[in-house]
Amino acid sequence: MELRHLRYFIAVAERLHFAQAAEALGIAPPTLTVQIQEMERALQAQLFRRTRRSVELTPAGEAFLAEARETIAQFERALHVGQRAGRGELGRIHIGYVGSAAFSGILQKQLRAFRKARPHVLVQATEHPMGELPALLEEGRVDVAFVRLPVDLPPSLRAHVLARDAFCAALPAEHPLAAATGPIKARALAGESFVVPEQELGTREIARRGRFNPRIVSAPGTLLAVLTQVSVGVGVAIVPNVLTRVINLPNVVFKTLAGEPIASEVAAVFRKFEHSPATKKLIAQMTGAPDQ
Repeated sequence: MELRHLRYFIAVAERLHFAQAAEALGIAPPTLTVQIQEMERALQAQLFRRTRRSVELTPAGEAFLAEARETIAQFERALHVGQRAGRGELGRIHIGYVGSAAFSGILQKQLRAFRKARPHVLVQATEHPMGELPALLEEGRVDVAFVRLPVDLPPSLRAHVLARDAFCAALPAEHPLAAATGPIKARALAGESFVVPEQELGTREIARRGRFNPRIVSAPGTLLAVLTQVSVGVGVAIVPNVLTRVINLPNVVFKTLAGEPIASEVAAVFRKFEHSPATKKLIAQMTGAPDQ
């Protein structure tokens, strides 16, 4: 028995007239009669009482009608859900991010816009160590990652820059350089102990410019953990200057670095050959690609 048989049966049951039902279905009345008889044989039950002047549902027919309607309705719901999922209107997206993406507002901006456009897609965002995100993307455990570049990426992944900023110095308030006027020169940090964030670019560039090997005493992970260690006097840190606008931690002073700004970028990373319609919609939003 196929869905068309259920549709044939419902058409007759609603009209209680074979000729009218056949016309509505676009088939010949004898064909419709044969189809209903085949259904009755398959069910081993009589669905209609037929006389020369009338057609009535039997008790078995009335019971079968309710189930047939529910089956057709469920099929149409499933079809509708499949079509919406295919258009990227339904589904689930797992986001992995580092603190920079949240502090810069990039994470919030992108997810807020996506949720507004596709409110029925479930988006889950979780902070991860930056070094783990490329593998999580390749394994399919994360669909899109927000990172601070540079990050080593395998050929299967692609990065798209969403924001640019620069690095600055974070010092304990009691540090002599915290009270200095003007930007801090790289050489002035030569003898310092460094607390290093996940993205070491700023620290390495300051050391290169100052011509010294940085003495790294801690690498606690997240930017908030880095600033916490600075606040308790463990050392100094080179961090994204976006933190100066969003974090006011006791005993931490931010200072501008002298010379050419050390640029850094926040980017979205995703698979080059993405299959999920919902994820492809998010990628298109972030990259400005035409909406498919």
